This record gives sequence, structure tokens and C-alpha cells, in this order.
Amino acid sequence: MAKASKTRNFFVWIVMGLLFIGLMGFGATGLSGTVRAIGNAGDKPIAAQSYYLELQNRIASASAEQGRQISFPEAEAQGIPATALQVVVGQRSLDNEAAVLGLSVGDDIISEQVLGNPAFRDINGAFDRAQYRGTLARSGISVREYENTLRDQATRALVQGAVFTGIPDPLTYAETLAQFSREGRTFTWAPLADADVEVALPEPSEEDLQAHYDANPDLYRTLETRQIRYVWLTPDMIQDDMPVDEDELRAEYDARLEEYQQPERRLVERLVFSDEEAAAAALAQIEAGETTFPDLVAARGLTLSDVDIGDVTEAQMDDAGPAIFAAETGDIVGPFPSDLGPALFRMNAILSARNITFEQALPDLREDQAAARARRLIEDQIDPITNLLAGGAQLSDVADQTEMQLGEITWTTDVTNGIAAYASFRDIAAATDVGDFAEVEELDDGGLFALEVTDIIAPMVPPLDDIRADVIAGWEAEVTAQAIVDDAESRAAQLREGREFAALDLDAVQETNLTRRGFVNGTPPTFLTEVFTMELGDVRVLENSGGAIIVRLDGVTPAEDTDSAFAAEVASIAESSSQGIAQDIYELYTRNIQVNTDVTLNQAAINSIHSNFR
Repeated sequence: MAKASKTRNFFVWIVMGLLFIGLMGFGATGLSGTVRAIGNAGDKPIAAQSYYLELQNRIASASAEQGRQISFPEAEAQGIPATALQVVVGQRSLDNEAAVLGLSVGDDIISEQVLGNPAFRDINGAFDRAQYRGTLARSGISVREYENTLRDQATRALVQGAVFTGIPDPLTYAETLAQFSREGRTFTWAPLADADVEVALPEPSEEDLQAHYDANPDLYRTLETRQIRYVWLTPDMIQDDMPVDEDELRAEYDARLEEYQQPERRLVERLVFSDEEAAAAALAQIEAGETTFPDLVAARGLTLSDVDIGDVTEAQMDDAGPAIFAAETGDIVGPFPSDLGPALFRMNAILSARNITFEQALPDLREDQAAARARRLIEDQIDPITNLLAGGAQLSDVADQTEMQLGEITWTTDVTNGIAAYASFRDIAAATDVGDFAEVEELDDGGLFALEVTDIIAPMVPPLDDIRADVIAGWEAEVTAQAIVDDAESRAAQLREGREFAALDLDAVQETNLTRRGFVNGTPPTFLTEVFTMELGDVRVLENSGGAIIVRLDGVTPAEDTDSAFAAEVASIAESSSQGIAQDIYELYTRNIQVNTDVTLNQAAINSIHSNFR
């Protein structure tokens, strides 16, 4: 099974590669000049267009990951051109190796790829030779170059297939991992908190506080703080001043009439039968108490959600409508004809009619229209405000000359009120430095803002005297936590001597046959990892958010290697591992080919391509 899946994946890869090459050149813009190749790999020229497209795609991918268009100098700093060059050189080195080995594909495969490319079809979907040649010509590629590219790609796929096939699945490795992941532990554990332990806190001395303060600077270090001046304008600020048009409100009401005027409805489930006799017999069984509507649904291999037809009006239910609307909640009526056959209907709830008049809807309609007008007004101010800032206006000037409001905020990543409730403001605030020019940015609700950072206060640990109350509270928490751990160790010692959890006044829980993938609520993330390092009968004390956990390992359960789930996991691990090994072998193979292939590069041609990105 793993082999078959791997082979299917391989051929999908081949097809995707061929399609990529088949689309090569279409949509690529900006490559100018007469540069045709940037060098050679053996006897194979390295097409300039191939490098251009690879570089273009990688820059686009990096830009998408970073959420912005990166410049070419940034791409160079990230090594993107070097990576793109390595890819195309590697591909052509492999093409050269295939030629040395005498490998190639027949014309029928190339013909199939050409005829299957939608870019070469006419309006009727048939292959158009004139369009084929014209499209290639407009992209700067000759028919020979294009078909040679397809042939090289298909031949390269043959070499890849030869490397990727024949790798045996590492079953021993897969079985070992499956045994490891599916092994189980049965254990008993009990939490201890400050309410479970009597702790008499002494008065801390100055030496105690100083030692705690010195040992825990991260507890008291402040966040980076930014002093920010900003202007902003949101629809809420101005929508009360927006004029509204009564005729437009009436038209809006009429357009949304179905929202405001709805007849009485019912929530209904429908179970369809092969004929009316079968439906009647089923209803008789329900009335006799021999079965229920949910049981009939389950017996058909369905769920209640499968037979739920939602909320319906009486008119929508045709012949069944009067009976359904006369029924009480939970009643079953029928059989009645439906578009799928005779059916029983269960009525589950009554939805009252809705009749909201224009006058009743008017406040919401007025608010919606005012908000929409406010958003349009704000949108119209983007260019004027941008021009003001570009002309050197201060934020206070912008506030004076527009409807934007001036404000200041002391902001850290913990502040999420006011303008900091907007994610876009927080993102810009975190990315802006002192001295950066303010720019107009948009808020999620259609508002605008611009900000400048006037000061950045780096994280710091305040002097002890300034945070004495916090340090005292921290010292008390530390002493309490240690007292709980000490008490837990005392009880754990008694458990090791044979006493039980209940005898030690511990509220214990037993977990049965949990695997490493399990989760125990109320425990730290490393809890199960610790449990799986224990020997049978061991008792341990683990710290837990100011408290402690006492745990005893009661049983070890090996994985059940005859279970179907175990076999499925082994197969999955083996297939994934085999593909990874094949990929590693392929990379080593191609690297060896590149080392042994005479590669020459024309740096001037490469620089010419780079100029298209600057």
C-alpha cells in the first residue's frame, strides 16, 4: 500500500512539473533585452527565462510570507537569487546527465502536453496551431525552445523516478516509533494547592526580599513602552452628524423586506420512505411505543442532522403544511408526499411570525445609512490627509485642518483599549521607530489613523523600593510554593512506604492506559513526559503553577501490535520515512551530478536579469 501511494505521489509530481513548464513564460513580464542564456551546465544552456521565472516566483513567495513586497536588495540579503540560481543550475545539470545517459521521451508525450495546454486552444476549446505559435512568440520563446523545455522536463522526471523508486520502506524503524507512541501508562495523581497545606508565612527580612529580587529579575522586568502621538477618525465619531435621506431609507427597507416581514415558521425533520405503506407502518410503531423517530433515523444509517430541513413556512410544505402547523412541539405527522417520496415529519419548534414595520426598523436603518456615509466620507479624506503629511504637516496640524482627533497613548503589548483595541494600530505601533514619518493607515471598521513614536523606553527592572509591594507578594508566593512542594514530598515518602492516597487526605485521580499523545487537564505541559520516564511503582513530586502534583506509576502497557490502528500508523510512518529517505538520496545524487558537471556562468547576463527587479 505504501508503495502504491508513493508511486502515485511521484506521478502527480511529474504531471505538476510538466504543467509548470507548459505554462512557462506566460504571465512573466519585465524580462527585456536579448539575453537568452546565463551559462551552461555541460552541453545544456541555462535559459535566462528559467532563471528569471524562478527568481520571480521565489521573491513573490517571500513577499507573501512577510505580508509585503520585498525589494531586490532585501531578496539579495536573504540569499534568494543565489537559491534560485542553484535550482536552475541543478535542473540543467540533471538534464545534461540525462543526455549523457541517453535518456529522452517520445514525441507523443510532448504532443500530449502541447495539445493539453489551455493557453493554445481557440474559443471552441480545440487546439489552434496559429495561437500556439503566436502565444509563444509573444512570450519570447520559439516553438523549438518550448518543446525542448518540455522534453527536458519529462526526461528529468524519468531520472527522478529512477532515484525515487526502489527505496524499501523502513518497517523496523516505523514499528519502533509506533511502539513508542502507542505505549500506555496507568498512573494515579493528586494535586496540592495552598488550600491543602497550612503555611505560616514569616515576616520577610530585607535580606529575603533582596535575595528574591536579585534571583528573579524577569518577574519584575517591565515591557518595552512606547510614547505615541496619533490622529484618528472612525465612523462612530461622525456618523451622528451624517444626513440621512428618508426616501433612501424606505427603499432600503423595501429591499430588505424579507428580513423584516416573515410568516410563522416551524423547525422540521423529514424521514422519507420507499412507499406510503412503509411510512404508515413506521408511524404506527412510533404511536405504539415500539420505536422512536430518532431510532428510525439511526436504523437507516442517518443522523438527525441528515433529516433536518430547517425552518419552513406552511406554504413551503404543500400537503403536509396544515398538519405540521397544527402539531405540537415533538409531534410526528404523516405520511405525506414530498419531492423524495412519502415521508414522516417531526415538528421541533415554533418560530413566531416577524412583522417589523418601517417605523420600528427606522432607527437601525438610519444608523446603517449614517455609518455607510461616514465610511465613504472618511475614505474620501485619505488622499487629502496623505498630502498634508507628505507636505510636512504635524499631526496637530492634521487634527486642526481635518476632522481627525489628536491623542496620545503610553503603549505596551498589554494595552488593548482605546485606539489600541485595533490590531492594525498595534501592528504599526510595534513596527514604528522614533523619527519615522507618520503615514495614513486604515482601521478595521473603515476608520483612519496616523501615528508617530515620540519615545521608546526599553524594558528594565525597576529599583526594589519602587516595586516593594510586588516583591513582597512574589516572595510570599515563592515561599508558599516551596512549602507546598515540601509537604508533597513528605506525603510522597509515605506513599513509597505503602500508604494510599486516600489515607493521606489526597483527592486522587487514576488515568488508565494513556499514551504520550494524551492530555491530563490541570497538569503542566511536561507532565506526561515525566510520567513516561518513571519506573513501575515510582512516586514523584512535580511542581505545578505555584502548587505541586504527586504521581505514582501503576502500570505499563505495551502497544498492541495486532491492532489495525497500530498497523495503519506503521504504514504511515514507513511511507513518510521512505519518501524522506528518497528525497535525501535524490538531493545527494543531484549534488554529485552538479559537482561533476562543468558549469559556466555569465555574470553579465545574470546582472542583466537582476536589473529587471531593481
